[in-house]
Amino acid sequence: MTPQRKDAARNWDRIVTVARDLVDEGTPLQLNDVARRAELGVGTVYRHFPTTEALLETVATPRLEALADHGEQALQDDDAWHALAGYLTRLVEAQVSDPALAKVSATGADALPRTTELKHHILDIGAQLLARARDTEAIRPDLADADLVPLMCGIAYATYVHSDTPTDRLATARRYLDTLLRGMRT
Repeated sequence: MTPQRKDAARNWDRIVTVARDLVDEGTPLQLNDVARRAELGVGTVYRHFPTTEALLETVATPRLEALADHGEQALQDDDAWHALAGYLTRLVEAQVSDPALAKVSATGADALPRTTELKHHILDIGAQLLARARDTEAIRPDLADADLVPLMCGIAYATYVHSDTPTDRLATARRYLDTLLRGMRT
């Protein structure tokens, strides 16, 4: 990939910053709105991000990368239970604190190959951590790999339904996850 010109890189940064602000405000992401707020032409926004989904995934990418990095660190932890519990905690906290991540995680088809790659990597790490915990008999043997994503999504959904503020949302998610983790443990 060739490096962007300085003005193009500045525009890209401005677009992503405005999109991040809109997502955090809970405002639906529209490329025309992004262009207006970024004080750029609509064509400039579309040249960088041909679809709203591509822009949203770009906004979520730093969090996805951080989750993948945390997962890699968790794989190095000798305590299988601690590694799994810490990873699931980080996943749930990210889901309920980053609206971009929640939306990107919920979609089946990705606009960007990097998003697909990161999502697969995060799921693979979860499966490895779950297998290690199962092998060391730290968790119930009947907990299947396929159970993990629905359980995490369930916690995130219940948290959004039963919380009023971001601070309350995080505390609620941690409480729900703690209950789940206690039920998973042997």
